[in-house]
Amino acid sequence: MALTELQVQNALKEIVDPNTGKDFVSSKSARNIRIDGNNVALDIVLGYPAKTVSAELQQRVADKLKTLPEVGSVFVNVTSKIVSHSVQRGVQLIPGVKNVIAVASGKGGVGKSTTAVNLALALAAEGAKVGILDADIYGPSQPQMLGISGRPETKDGKSMEPMEKYGLKAMSIGFLIDTDTPMVWRGPMVTGALEQLLRETNWNDLDYLVIDLPPGTGDIQLTLSQKVPVTGALIVTTPQDIALLDARKGLKMFEKVGIPIIGIVENMSTHICSNCGHEEHIFGAGGGEQMCKDYNVELLGSLPLDINIREQADSGKPTVVADPEGKVAGTYREIARRTAVKLSELAMDYSSKFPNIVIQNS
Repeated sequence: MALTELQVQNALKEIVDPNTGKDFVSSKSARNIRIDGNNVALDIVLGYPAKTVSAELQQRVADKLKTLPEVGSVFVNVTSKIVSHSVQRGVQLIPGVKNVIAVASGKGGVGKSTTAVNLALALAAEGAKVGILDADIYGPSQPQMLGISGRPETKDGKSMEPMEKYGLKAMSIGFLIDTDTPMVWRGPMVTGALEQLLRETNWNDLDYLVIDLPPGTGDIQLTLSQKVPVTGALIVTTPQDIALLDARKGLKMFEKVGIPIIGIVENMSTHICSNCGHEEHIFGAGGGEQMCKDYNVELLGSLPLDINIREQADSGKPTVVADPEGKVAGTYREIARRTAVKLSELAMDYSSKFPNIVIQNS
């Protein structure tokens, strides 16, 4: 008895993608099913980058299809297709950038910049084309964290080429000034500099641009919400009550300006002793989880207070590239996949599909 497409689809309905929690049929990931006698081939097209887990997904689907009666050979091709998603109304899009992820915190010292750079590197490790913009004009840290020195080049005298390291494209005010030069600027100058860094950089076809915001809810954050097309915001906090208090303000700010909250990352969730490996909640426990319940958002992941994370970032080689097989790097990649999955579930941006309307006098 010949194999039918209905049998294949019914089997695919029983396989749940662990990253999305949906089966491959309802998520419309299963495409182009081909049946030749009792041989079957199909494509699994994911809406998020998943290079490090694609083989596992491929095997999961193949194993299920091989249980069908009298099935012959099975071929499963797993790929990813990252598309643009909608942003705030009336905000000009950035050429060459599909999605913008704002990484924010209500207060400083919670590890936001370290989280931002490792998130960007993790997205790149999963196969996405990624850039990072250091939006902290007063205290840029990404040049040191990425180990990048030198000045950006320009090909036309009007725009800048981003710096590159570890497969990331990066831009920061830190590339344009000396390390010891303080930025003694008022708010309008700072916001103007941010817009220039963002729009006068040739990002050149990015799936994701991660923006590392300064702490607080001031001029930079307001400019971002009004003039930068942000797909979603990610909030970084620690379990401390004081940090959570400020993180809640940051979350509410994005809600007020209509920017979706992707989720929360709880940094320094536990402390791991560098001598004995003992793990304890020195900053409290459950704060990020409770905040997620209060605002109906997802806890994307929890990271430990680990001396290696700090040392690796300070040395210019963040954890995801310094120890890619380590447990912490694995957590960053899980956070990156969950972030990408949450973005893939947002409304798509169709603006590029519509033709420009020009009215002329004839």
